[in-house]
Amino acid sequence: MSDPYTELAELAGGFIHEIKNHLSTFGLNLQLLAEDFNDPQTQRERRGFERVQRLQNECERLVEVSNDFLRFSRIEELNLQPCDLLLVFEELIDFFGPMARNSNIKVNRYLPSDLPPVYLDSEIFKQALLNLLLNAEQAMPKGGEITIQATISPETLTLNLIDTGKGISQEGLEKIFKPFYSTRPGGTGLGLPTTKKIIEAHGGTIEAQSEPGKGTKFSIRLPLKIS
Repeated sequence: MSDPYTELAELAGGFIHEIKNHLSTFGLNLQLLAEDFNDPQTQRERRGFERVQRLQNECERLVEVSNDFLRFSRIEELNLQPCDLLLVFEELIDFFGPMARNSNIKVNRYLPSDLPPVYLDSEIFKQALLNLLLNAEQAMPKGGEITIQATISPETLTLNLIDTGKGISQEGLEKIFKPFYSTRPGGTGLGLPTTKKIIEAHGGTIEAQSEPGKGTKFSIRLPLKIS
């Protein structure tokens, strides 16, 4: 018998997927309508153009919510393969680097050159790490530093991602991995819960330490062997 939670997640995922299809059609029509208002001449046309823009922004936000929910509800069975974690981070930083530079954020990497292979679904795991990097970037609107560290024990790999952002209160720390909790206006509150779900699907754990005004540290622990 299948897990009722899994069945509910699949049902909700299918429902959200259907809504997303309609949102895409709605967004396309709004884009065409915005083109009709591209050069408003009268006050009435300007008001109409502003309303279309607001609807476009709301539609984009709903698509973002839908995408986040689909990622959260549809973490499929993992395709675990031995992966070079140095290469995983290199690809991730190549993707995140331009955003970091635009936000005046320096990314420091302290990763041992002799890291052993780790069994990962690399694409899904990179999504989990990207969520943490984006979370750090949002916590540093005036710029700062992100430090990535790795340590090895006989059976466990520990990854630390540390930022110099605004930090999180103790109350916030107790809620950050709960779905739909967000302190960011317009945030979906699904980024960190998705990360936690991905890490746990890999047999690992994630925890956060923080203090307001002193930044945040996320620690991921992964098994070096498949149990």
